[in-house]
Formats: sequence, structure tokens, C-alpha cells
Amino acid sequence: MKKPIILIFLNLIAFNLYSQNIAELYKKVDASVVTILTESKVLKEDHQMANDQGIGSGVLISGGGEILTAAHVVNDAEKITVRFLNGEEIPAKVIRSAPMPDLALIKLIWMPKEYTIASLGNSDETVIGEQVIVVGAPYGFEHSLSVGYISGKKDQKVRTSGFILNEFFQTDASINQGNSGGPMFNLKGEVIGISSYIISESGGFQGIGFAATVNLAKKVVVDVNRRWTGINGYFLDEKAAWILNVPINGGLLVESVVQFSPAYYAGLKEGFEKVIVGGQDMIVGGDIIISVNDFPLTVKAFKQLSEVSSETLNSKQESFFNQKLFKLQVLRGGKIKELTLKFKE
Repeated sequence: MKKPIILIFLNLIAFNLYSQNIAELYKKVDASVVTILTESKVLKEDHQMANDQGIGSGVLISGGGEILTAAHVVNDAEKITVRFLNGEEIPAKVIRSAPMPDLALIKLIWMPKEYTIASLGNSDETVIGEQVIVVGAPYGFEHSLSVGYISGKKDQKVRTSGFILNEFFQTDASINQGNSGGPMFNLKGEVIGISSYIISESGGFQGIGFAATVNLAKKVVVDVNRRWTGINGYFLDEKAAWILNVPINGGLLVESVVQFSPAYYAGLKEGFEKVIVGGQDMIVGGDIIISVNDFPLTVKAFKQLSEVSSETLNSKQESFFNQKLFKLQVLRGGKIKELTLKFKE
């Protein structure tokens, strides 16, 4: 009878130590996690614009006020407010965005009185089965903790070059609406991922969530100047262009433009009519961007770009995104116009 009692006692000790370790880790990293409140405009069924409020999460990564979050949290925001653990609220602006891997970098207008900076880890060293914690504001419950494991690692590469476009961790740590943009930490307290989306039939978490890896975040928004334009759009392939009777082989359909963004000052026009094309919701009636600095936005052009090596692609991207002036060719009302997109930074 003694052995079972001893085993139960040892299990209780181990469980208490585990709980203490998680509690200590949470206490260490929680102050670096922020809640992101957004205000944006949405097109209603009566073709009128209405204000929409959103909530997401993020993590402070520098003393200069830079915060990593998910692109879909802030991309169409007219106003961004960041709330810290102590309740202090500070306005922020988007400075870099990469919608495809769902990553963005926003910057505080001023620094808070008290703050904690998170350490960025090396997500290449993370293995399947490793334990992680996720902190965020699911359904508005700020600074909520969930614990889980890395269930898998997924990536999407350009077929011929091997250049990674998307790279995600799959996890069973609970992620819900409001968690988006929040950090995933390893047990060292390092950020290894940014919460992105879930797979769900009910709309709630069902054990499959995804976080963009922090190494990809470094490559696309932290170390590379991938500027935010204020454009929310849909890439038209040849089939979609044909269905919409667009006399070109593709382009970027401008669905909405954020007020006072670079795209707004460039004079780009947003859409005003909701339609469904091939099962995909679109807002049409706005400009279609045909080319950027004479680079055509067609499927064929992107396929040609993917034929180069990974190193050349990185070099071309860095050179492209570091420019401050971009010449746009847009299709508007059946005519081609030229616009200039300018960036201050």
C-alpha cells in the first residue's frame, strides 16, 4: 500500500513544480504583451460606410516602441490604440506589413512609463512536441494564458527557388478571436511565433491553431523595410480578370484604402460594391493596380520571379522594398492612369 501512496505524492510534487514553472514564466513575459484596439470602416449592404471596432494582441520587441502583431489585425485600421498591462493606452501606427504570412510591425507614438521588452527566439530550433504558452486577449479577456504543444510545422515555398513565403507552427494551445497577433513563447520566455488563425467548424477553438514563426517575422517585417501601404485588396488571376471583364491578365483589385495612408495620399480609389466571384467575396468598383515600377502584377510575372534563386530573390526584395517612390499604373473606368506612392520613412 505504501508504493501507490508514494507515487501519488511524487506526482503531486511534480505537478506543483510544473504549475509553478508555468506561473513564473507567465509572470516574466506577461508585461511585454499588449492588447491592440482598432477602429476601421466597413462597407455595409446598403453601400454606406460604417465604423467597426476590433481587438487583437501584440508583443513589444524594442525600446523604440515596435510591436509585432498579425497583419489582419491592423491592415485596415483607421485608428490603433495599444493598451498595456497597467492600463496605459498609447496610439500607434502601422509601419510594415506582410499580409501573405499575416505579419505586421506597428510603432507607438510615444513610449509608456513602464514597459517590458520581449526576447525574440530562434524558431528554427523549435521542435514538434515542445511545450509553449500563448498570451493574448481571447474574446476581450486580456492577458489570458493558454498552454499547449507544437503539433507541427508547416511552410509554403516557391517551388523552384525554395524561398519560404509562409511558415507556421501548428499548436493545440488555445487560440481564439482576440488572440490574433499575440506571442507564442517557449519555456525560456522567448517569442517563437505570432498567433495567426485557427481551423474550426464552430468558430471557436477546436485544437488546431497556427502561429507564424518568429524567424519569418524577422525576415519580412523586422529586418526588411516592407512598408505598409494602406491598401486592402484581392489579387486577380487570369480567370478572375476574365469573369470581371477586365481587359488585362491580372492585377491587384483595390477593395479599400485606409484614410491618411500612403495609398490614400496617392489618390487610389476603393471599391463600393460587394460581389461573389468563384465563391470568393470581393469589393469591386475601385482601381486595379496593373504594375508597380513597371513590374506587372500578373501570374506570369510572379512565376518568372520565382525562377530565380533564393539569394537573388531576397536581394531583389530588399532593393524593391527600400525604395521611397513607387510608380503605379492603375486601371480606372476603362482607362489607365499613373499614380505615385510615396513613403516618408
